[in-house]
Amino acid sequence: QLQLVESGGGLVQPGGSLRLSCAASGFTLANYGIGWFRQAPGKEREGVSYIERSGGMTDYADSVKGRFIISRDNAKNTVYLQMNSLKPEDTGVFYCARRSGYGNSWWRPIVYDYWGQGTQVTVTS
Repeated sequence: QLQLVESGGGLVQPGGSLRLSCAASGFTLANYGIGWFRQAPGKEREGVSYIERSGGMTDYADSVKGRFIISRDNAKNTVYLQMNSLKPEDTGVFYCARRSGYGNSWWRPIVYDYWGQGTQVTVTS
């Protein structure tokens, strides 16, 4: 059945870059809005970025605006999060999720119906 699988996390120095992938199976990713979230130890899960169904809007948390870029490759059924100029406060488990409703804003986890298992991003010197 449907799956979302995150990959691309790892250990990186401040100022470095990582590219996260969210690969979907069992459904056509282009037909759904996809959000990226992160969760640091002891903190709530927070929205990082969002891309609407194919051709739609993108948005970013203020804390990552200008540093991160979200994109799609529909042929690969994959959404990417290019993360540049990484900071220690970016550290956490990053999750992608499939949006199911529009009663709340994209950064509210309640609007997503399926989540991947997450990939760890650690930014440290």
